[in-house]
Amino acid sequence: MNGYRAKQKLGQAVSYLLLILLAIFTLYPAIWIVTSSFREGTSLYSETMFPEKWTVIHYKELFTKFKFGEWYVNSLKVSLITMVLTVFFQLLSGYAFSRFRFKSRKTIMSGLFIVGLFPSFLSLTAVYVLLLTVDMLNTHSALIIVSSAGAAVGYLLVKGYFDTIPKSLEEAAIIDGASNWGVFFRILLPLSRPLIVYLAVTSFASIFSEFIFAQTILRTENKQTLAVGLYNMVNTQQSTQFTVFAAGSVLVAIPVVALFIAFQRMLVEGLTSGADKG
Repeated sequence: MNGYRAKQKLGQAVSYLLLILLAIFTLYPAIWIVTSSFREGTSLYSETMFPEKWTVIHYKELFTKFKFGEWYVNSLKVSLITMVLTVFFQLLSGYAFSRFRFKSRKTIMSGLFIVGLFPSFLSLTAVYVLLLTVDMLNTHSALIIVSSAGAAVGYLLVKGYFDTIPKSLEEAAIIDGASNWGVFFRILLPLSRPLIVYLAVTSFASIFSEFIFAQTILRTENKQTLAVGLYNMVNTQQSTQFTVFAAGSVLVAIPVVALFIAFQRMLVEGLTSGADKG
């Protein structure tokens, strides 16, 4: 008995040690970027973790030397619109696959699942040529369309969540005269708030930091998003704006971190409910 308890305590100690090491490796780069944004000079390298003299000049330079404010507004606009479209498309596709039985249903589901296994940037060249043909390069509309067009690929989590909702609720609503759209908006959506929050926050975070497609589509400085603008800031050999880049990275992280903290409980519920019951 004592040997079993000793092994159990040893296992717990090893688990705590691994968690502590994981936290250190995760937090160290973030702390370094935050402290570097308040460090004098232009270099991220320093012999000490915390700067000897603190300054906020790099945050001021973001808005005086660069169009950081425009980049921020552009990123928020693109992210919010894309978030709404992405969530709507994912909910519709998940609802269709969960509640309706139609020809080639399983084939379409399998096809979307396989397509989702491939990284999206594989279609970069084709998307660029298509946008060039229809004269939509250097527009936020193009980035929104590209980012939200493949939302149906993420149907699986939504379908799993909707499968857990009793069909008797829908049948009762249909008897009362509700249409399929009425069932969707009045029955399923109110019961799926944790899922909707999870989809909204994750899609917002994903597009807010989007770089590959944004760098390809957006050309002029006033159209650029945060990821593209910050990259171009330090992309030249003569650039020494590394502490300014660190300040921009801190400001970029604020809305995403705030969303995850604000909706932490609903995020966990939205993820685990679909995974456990789907």
